[in-house]
Amino acid sequence: MYASIVKQIIIMKKILYLIPLLLLTFLVQGALAQSPVGKWRTIDDEEQGKEKSVVKLYEKDGVIYGVVEKLTDPKAKRICDACSGDKKNKQIEGMQILWGLKKTGKEWGDGYILDPKNGKIYKARVWVEGQNLKVRGYIGPFFRTQTWYPVK
Repeated sequence: MYASIVKQIIIMKKILYLIPLLLLTFLVQGALAQSPVGKWRTIDDEEQGKEKSVVKLYEKDGVIYGVVEKLTDPKAKRICDACSGDKKNKQIEGMQILWGLKKTGKEWGDGYILDPKNGKIYKARVWVEGQNLKVRGYIGPFFRTQTWYPVK
């Protein structure tokens, strides 16, 4: 009987040592979520997967921003005539199209994305999935998700 009590105490000690280790593992995984910072090839999901541009995402003061670095589609509009405000009739190359994204767990959200094709601004969130970036724009309960690919 004494031996079984000792075995139970040993098992309980092992469990007590494992619990903090497991918690630490989960915390490290959350903290090491892949950053979206870098250059991404955008693909137009409405035009049979045609590459449209290269967008550079960067972080400033814990917030993610994205700028169109280069338009890769020779037929793409170069001027944002559908945009409003200070972006109206401006060059799309060099234009900030993503802003205000803050880290929330494994993704960045609470920001906005501009679609230069139609000039509309959508609520946005992004996350890294494998090697690729998922970019989701929202209007109310409706959303559209694109996959962007890393520039190598």
